[in-house]
Amino acid sequence: MTSSALVQALQQAVGTAHVLTDGDLTAYEQDWRRRARGRALAVVRPADAEQVAAVVRACAQHGGTIVPQGGNTGLAVGSVPDETGTQVVLSLRRMDKVRAIDAANLTLTVEAGAILQNLQAAAADAGFLFPLSLAAEGSCTIGGNLATNAGGTQVVRYGNARELCLGLEVVTPQGDIWHGLTGLRKDNTGYDLRDLFIGSEGTLGIITAATMKLYPQPAAKLTAWAAVPSMEAAVELLGLAHGQLGAGLTGFEVMGQFALSLVDKHYPQLRVPLWRESLWCVLLENSDSESEAHARDRFEALLEGALAAGCVTDAVVAENLTQAKGLWHIRESIPLAQAEEGLNIKHDISLPVSRIPAFVAETDALLAREVPGVRLVDFGHLGDGNLHYNVQAPEGGDAQAFLRDEEDRINALVFDAVARHNGSISAEHGIGSLKAAKLPHYKSAVALQLMRSIKQALDPQGLMNPGRVLI
Repeated sequence: MTSSALVQALQQAVGTAHVLTDGDLTAYEQDWRRRARGRALAVVRPADAEQVAAVVRACAQHGGTIVPQGGNTGLAVGSVPDETGTQVVLSLRRMDKVRAIDAANLTLTVEAGAILQNLQAAAADAGFLFPLSLAAEGSCTIGGNLATNAGGTQVVRYGNARELCLGLEVVTPQGDIWHGLTGLRKDNTGYDLRDLFIGSEGTLGIITAATMKLYPQPAAKLTAWAAVPSMEAAVELLGLAHGQLGAGLTGFEVMGQFALSLVDKHYPQLRVPLWRESLWCVLLENSDSESEAHARDRFEALLEGALAAGCVTDAVVAENLTQAKGLWHIRESIPLAQAEEGLNIKHDISLPVSRIPAFVAETDALLAREVPGVRLVDFGHLGDGNLHYNVQAPEGGDAQAFLRDEEDRINALVFDAVARHNGSISAEHGIGSLKAAKLPHYKSAVALQLMRSIKQALDPQGLMNPGRVLI
């Protein structure tokens, strides 16, 4: 590869002003958690799918590899370049338009660089709900959400990003454009290419636009915060909520006492409720299509039954939208409080809901025995079996040394426990480069061979995000 020839070809493709080769490129070269810092040959900022295709063809001709990037908020180091200085970062941030809203079909077509929060606002302005919601929604992009099959807080009702997508526009590793922006809910004409690209982390092609599902706005949305005595009680409460709220149950989050103590410590103004008296707290959301009175009656009946059953010891129901946002803000502040506390090891795992209590009990005890003083920050989306099972360094110790000396061992202990309970080592963050070497230990050989066959068939030159997912 002649780097100067490639840079010139990139400049011809998107214009000199949108090919960055010098200056401060930290925002593109460093991941959100500051776990990795690479060096790009160039950062390219195309304006449309045709320019993306031209960039891919230039890289194919000159031997450059491509790292697609949206908001660069990922947690698995999957969207920053390596240290060789030979990779092209393809930033989709300029491609942020809402192309169309089809009210009758309940769909919205949007470019991949659109910020998730802006997409939510566009849907709301049109009188609809776009339900994908996660802590990084003010900076993450819909293309990145689809590339990692993001989940968030409303999966229990609406599903992951995959379930919300009806069609894609994708640039292939050959520089062709697949125009698949259908709004069809039924299309049985062969392999489902849409689902192939969703969750592939940019290793098979570059998502440039998507057609997403919209939903009617609920007539009322209520939030409750409940103290529960154990993880078993939280699972019992989830079952009661499914039975009594049905499709109205849109969110069900669980938070451990230590996780909430960090929020209380670093953000005391948030006034975390009930955490001192209970090992676990649960945040529930009920969306109702009838009225607020109907929603409140059903919610209060659920909590009264749960109190009588003993799976809830105390609860508060938000009286207004401001209080509800405050409760959700507490939940969303856990990762920030953990960062304030210091360096930590993150695990984004999924398990059958029925196995979560046993997993937590077994793995908490295992880590306490193997790593004295370790602190466990357990929280996550219990409604869909996704836990953020994070490990904080012992208090007062050298956190840098803890990560250096213990991270691999702790990862192995946690991931082995996940495997014993029939779970997955990645629920919604993806594999990236952070977990790529670990994937062969926890994915079947048959599955990996199928994945490699697909990668080879679609990207024989290995242009697309090399070293991510499959190594």
